[in-house]
Amino acid sequence: TFDSHEAYGFVVPDDKRINRDIFIAKGEFKGAVSGQKVVVRIISYPEGRSAAEGEIVEVLGHKDDPGVDILSIIRKHQLPEGFPEDVLAEAEAAPESISDEEIAQQGRRDLRNKVIVTIDGEDAKDLDDAVNIERLENGNYLLGVHIADVSYYVREKSALDQEAYRRGCSVYLVDRVIPMLPHRLSNGICSLNPQVDRLTMSCEMEFDATTLKRVRHDVFTSVIRTKERMTYTNVRKIVADKDPEVMERYAELVDTFTLMEELAMRLRSTRMKRGAIDFDFVEAKVIVDPEGKPVDIVKRERSVAEQIIEEFMLAANETVAEHFYWLKVPFLYRIHENPDSEKLLHFVQFAANFGYTVKGKGGSEIHPRALQTLLEDIRGTKEQTVISTVMLRSMKQAKYDAQSLGHFGLAAEFYSHFTSPIRRYPDLVIHRVMREVLENGGTLPESRIEALAARMPDIAQQSSERERVAVDAERDTEKLKKCEYMLDKIGEEFEGIISGVTSFGIFVELDNTVEGLIRLSNLNDDYYHFHEQHMLLIGERTSKMYRIGDELRVRVDAVSMIEHTIDFAIVESKAESVERG
Repeated sequence: TFDSHEAYGFVVPDDKRINRDIFIAKGEFKGAVSGQKVVVRIISYPEGRSAAEGEIVEVLGHKDDPGVDILSIIRKHQLPEGFPEDVLAEAEAAPESISDEEIAQQGRRDLRNKVIVTIDGEDAKDLDDAVNIERLENGNYLLGVHIADVSYYVREKSALDQEAYRRGCSVYLVDRVIPMLPHRLSNGICSLNPQVDRLTMSCEMEFDATTLKRVRHDVFTSVIRTKERMTYTNVRKIVADKDPEVMERYAELVDTFTLMEELAMRLRSTRMKRGAIDFDFVEAKVIVDPEGKPVDIVKRERSVAEQIIEEFMLAANETVAEHFYWLKVPFLYRIHENPDSEKLLHFVQFAANFGYTVKGKGGSEIHPRALQTLLEDIRGTKEQTVISTVMLRSMKQAKYDAQSLGHFGLAAEFYSHFTSPIRRYPDLVIHRVMREVLENGGTLPESRIEALAARMPDIAQQSSERERVAVDAERDTEKLKKCEYMLDKIGEEFEGIISGVTSFGIFVELDNTVEGLIRLSNLNDDYYHFHEQHMLLIGERTSKMYRIGDELRVRVDAVSMIEHTIDFAIVESKAESVERG
């Protein structure tokens, strides 16, 4: 934020890690006036007591103008905006439709007569996965997962490819998407829109009807024509609510969805048995009006429809990873390393405070199944959120790797990201490898293996880094809009639950997922001590305790749009005091 003092100016950085203002000499204002958001380049770093000096490279607009807040976050994370000319030109050159000659000469498997559907959110524009299911004569399930063949249009080392590599993934901010590929591709020829021919990469899996073991699978290039663009809402209305109107509208698909639900729920229970960890966190979406003003916060439902797609994508991702692992070709895996044993031990002790034991032979020997069992034990209890949160924090972050190191959270030996090539670069990369291997009869020439193997670690690292940036930017815009949403609620009271306890205060999460802080300095009924291991505050005189999971009634005291923080004050607490023994 620019602040002019006529003879000179200062820029106050958004990033709180830079705790000193940047000096701007009179000639370098570039027309900026006080209160505007600007992008500044540092010319000289601070020395001794003198400030860093900078020059203004871009004026974004006044900090209160619509959209400038999000734009500032886009600049802070250096996210790309438009696409370079050569990239757009390549996207424009992509065809609108697919010719029969094209399909014939590529030797693709023709699946256009199969009942294949997409299931997505109402507002999704880039449909990159479609599914179909059949019960075979032997009683087994045949599941097909068909993914947009983006790699056919985005060739290795093309301008489109290099730009996608730089971006790494699409970024979903509160009011806009910053796509990895231009709309011409992502919402056009690559999107599996209903009733049109589309090129796809398919993974077909046959599951044994009794054991649910995968008895056969096949990975191949294909062409599909989806019957219907289904939404999660309508699929839920068919399988869960048995809504007569929706069932009538999609009468010929009802059996398909019923079978899908049956297989998905069985896959899910098998996955849980082997120890996959399922965090049941509530996600919320901030709804903004055309001006970018937040008007509502709605919780995202994870209904049976979302779970169907989730299970089918997981199955395909595992199958593809394992298939190419055994072919010994260079590949990109999605890995989740085992937690650090010390962190896990801390977590086990933390859970013990609530009276829960985690089975296992000590720190490093804990199987994810033991953690999943704990999550099931706490479901529906008031400490559910806290224990899940602390468990999640004790784990490592999933990332991409050229080596298959397994996925702890999914309890999967092999895992890859194969299902979203429109919005994730790693998926696009493995599609290329897959096609090349398929075209070469199941292997690759030695020289090609070496060339690919040399590049994979770099692509894995770049993709992991870009994913972190995207997550941070998404969180920033969400936090910003949640603060803005609470601006006109100062003085109002809400029920909340303690989501974090620190040495400087108590974090409280409201039912609408907004989080705020009760500062320790404002708890003036006692002197509170922070116990790190038990994550609680305890009053010296009253022995009153505050710990994660406790319910509180709070008042919104202040909202800072500069810091993106919310301050709460306690109205009443259901905290109990401990008897002194």
